Amino acid sequence: MAHASAAAHAYPEPGTDTFNQRPVDLVHLARHTLGNRELEREVLQIFVRQSAIYLDRIRDARTVTERQMAAHTIKGSARGIGAWKVADIAEVLENPGQDNDLVGELAEAVKKTNGFISGLLDDDA
Repeated sequence: MAHASAAAHAYPEPGTDTFNQRPVDLVHLARHTLGNRELEREVLQIFVRQSAIYLDRIRDARTVTERQMAAHTIKGSARGIGAWKVADIAEVLENPGQDNDLVGELAEAVKKTNGFISGLLDDDA
């Protein structure tokens, strides 16, 4: 499903090679963790836990504000690890009036990202 373009930012744009390669931009992650592998693992584990919590909060939101806050949190967390697709969908969901189709799209992107992360964490174990 196509959705409104996210605001211009310094992150890879949809359709670019960097955006499409993996659910998590590992170069971005390494840059933000200063190459500390243990810190990378910790940040990825936190993202997996938090993304599930805040995705549920989006689904269960009773007000637009609750939904916006949960979407904003997912967006920030996703940008921190370089999960650009998740971040861009969450950014659109921050806007009032977005339909539930995007919640499903976000859930799929989070599932794919968390599966990728699980594979990384298993490989490092």
